[in-house]
Amino acid sequence: MLSLQGFHLFLIIMAVLAVVVFICLYRVDAGYGKFYAPKWGPSLDNRLGWMLMEAPVFVAMLLLWWFSARRADPVRVVFLLLFELHYFHRSFIFPLQIRGRSRMPVSIVLMGVLFNTLNALMQGGWIFYFSPQEYYPASWLKGLPFLLGTLLFFGGMGVNIWSDSIIRHLRKPGDTAHYLPKGGLFRYVTSANYFGEFVEWVGFAVLTWSWSGAVFALWTFANLAPRAARIYDLYAREFPDELDTAKVRRILPFIY
Repeated sequence: MLSLQGFHLFLIIMAVLAVVVFICLYRVDAGYGKFYAPKWGPSLDNRLGWMLMEAPVFVAMLLLWWFSARRADPVRVVFLLLFELHYFHRSFIFPLQIRGRSRMPVSIVLMGVLFNTLNALMQGGWIFYFSPQEYYPASWLKGLPFLLGTLLFFGGMGVNIWSDSIIRHLRKPGDTAHYLPKGGLFRYVTSANYFGEFVEWVGFAVLTWSWSGAVFALWTFANLAPRAARIYDLYAREFPDELDTAKVRRILPFIY
């Protein structure tokens, strides 16, 4: 069994890796979605890829909860339900909504599975095993961190799902043209869906008031911000007359 000190070391290593990934992704495009490239090796259907990549964290978190002596703790169960709500949507609903016949490299899927499993160990490890037994009393659900964090969590989730829907409906069936997303928070950032997901996990970090949640929020930004920058540059080239670069940012409204 990993000690508390070992768990803290694990979080430090994950935080350092997030910074490394952040730097690397400004140099290398992750080869899925708009930046799919055969050089990443064998690929599979995008829908299947998303399911295989996201479902492991959904299952792993359930197992960590089930085998924990704290599985009946009401506050920790609420944390579990919020976490699983996101990943149920991401694993089993979002993939079925994807249109088109895009591909996802198997290598990207495997890297996603690895990170998602490690993230389950971070979140589930803290919530169900390493947090002090009395760290989350029943009154936690009435406290400011939980209330504010939950507001951010659902607000971010709503923005993420709404923005994904806007992107999904840019094309009519059979249309293969590219379009600039507009409306919603796309008025302020070109990757409003990424902004929503980042806010969501900042909210989870706040509502759990944990370093493990903060490291995951850091990872979310490290993974999505470079990609948002590449998407911004792509849109600036494709839609120079439509993208208002003086107003619209990449992932953080009015900031970046």
